[in-house]
Amino acid sequence: MSKPTIAIIGAGPAGLTLARILNLQGAPAIVFERESHAGVRSQGGSLDMHPDAGQFAIHLAGLDAAFARIARYEDQETRVYDKHGTLRFIEDDVTGKDRPEVDRGHLRQMLLDSLPSDAIRWGHELKSVEQQDAGPVELAFANGARERLDLVVGADGAWSRVRPLVSDVRPIYSGVTFVELGIDDVDTRHPDLARLVGNGLMFALGDGKAIIGHRDANAHIGVYAALRMPETGIEGAALRTTAAALFDGWSDALLQLITRADDRAGSRPIHALPVGHRWAHRPGVTLIGDAAHLMSPFGGDGANLAMRDGADLALAILEDDWDGAIARHETVMFDRAAEAAAGAKSGINDTFSEDGLAHMLGRMARQLGPGEPSADDRLGP
Repeated sequence: MSKPTIAIIGAGPAGLTLARILNLQGAPAIVFERESHAGVRSQGGSLDMHPDAGQFAIHLAGLDAAFARIARYEDQETRVYDKHGTLRFIEDDVTGKDRPEVDRGHLRQMLLDSLPSDAIRWGHELKSVEQQDAGPVELAFANGARERLDLVVGADGAWSRVRPLVSDVRPIYSGVTFVELGIDDVDTRHPDLARLVGNGLMFALGDGKAIIGHRDANAHIGVYAALRMPETGIEGAALRTTAAALFDGWSDALLQLITRADDRAGSRPIHALPVGHRWAHRPGVTLIGDAAHLMSPFGGDGANLAMRDGADLALAILEDDWDGAIARHETVMFDRAAEAAAGAKSGINDTFSEDGLAHMLGRMARQLGPGEPSADDRLGP
C-alpha cells in the first residue's frame, strides 16, 4: 500500500508529536492550525511528563536533548492542605523521581522548532470535513482553502470538527469549573505564597472545593479556584473577587492565592467524553488526544496520552498496511484511554465531594506506600 497524503488538524502536543515523528522518518504531513501564529495565546501552565508516555514520545521524536533544556526535575513536589491552612501532606524529596515538569508553551515551541516552517499552515480554521465511502477526505477551511487527502487526523481537541465523521458523542460538563488565575514573579513579590505552594503542585481541599497552586517556569504560579457550579460559570471584571467570596471561611493564607493574583483571570468549565469512548474504524479518518478521549485533569494523563497517541499513530502510518495498522492502534488507544479516563472521572468526583480531603490524602498514601513523609504543620491562621 502506498504511503498516504496526511493532514493533521490541530497544532497541539498530539498533532505536533505525530508530525515530527513522521517528518523524521521521511513521511511528511501538513498540520492545519486555526490560530494565526504560535504566540496568539498562552498555552497554560505546567505538565509532568511520564516516562512511558510523554517522555517515550519525546525520545521517539529525537528530542531528548531539547527536552532536557526545558524540563524541571526540581518541581516535582506535592503539598496538601486543609481549608484552615494546615499542611496535611508533603512530598518534598524529589530524588529519583522521573516525571519532570515542563511548561506547555515551552513544550509546544520545542515541537514547533523541530518541524520545517512549511509543515504548519497557520490561520486555517476547519469549517467542514467530508468523505464519500472510504475515499479521500475533503477539507474546507474558513479562509477559502480546500484540501483533498488520503488520511485526516483529528488532533483538534475537545470540540473537534473531525470527530463527527467517526462519532456523534460530544463532551459532557463534569459539574466542576476552574477559575484560572496566576501570579508572576512570585519569589520576589510574594515569597510567602511561593513557600506555600513550594516547588511543584499544592492542593487545599474542603467543603467540596479546592484551591490549587502550581509552580511554573520563570517564577510563575498558576492558581485555580475550583468548585461545583452551573456550566455558565462566573465571568466579568470582578471574577477574582467573586471567586474569593466563594471560599468564605477558608484560611486567609490560602485566600491570598486568589486575592493577590494578577489581573488575568478566566473561567474554565471541565468537560469530558464518556469513559470508554470509541468508534468503529473508518479508513482515512482517525482521532488522537482530547479529540479522542477528553478527560478531566484529575488523572494527570491528558497531555501524556495525547503525545503517546501521536507517537503510536506515527508508527502505524509508517507500516506498509497503514490502514490496518491504524485500526490496531485505535484498539490499543481505546483500552489505554478508558483506564485513564475512569481514574480521572473518579478523581474529580472524589476531590469535589464533602470527603475530598480524605480522598486526596488516601490517594497520596497509596502512591507513596508505607513509611513515606506526611505533615501536620499549621501554615496559616
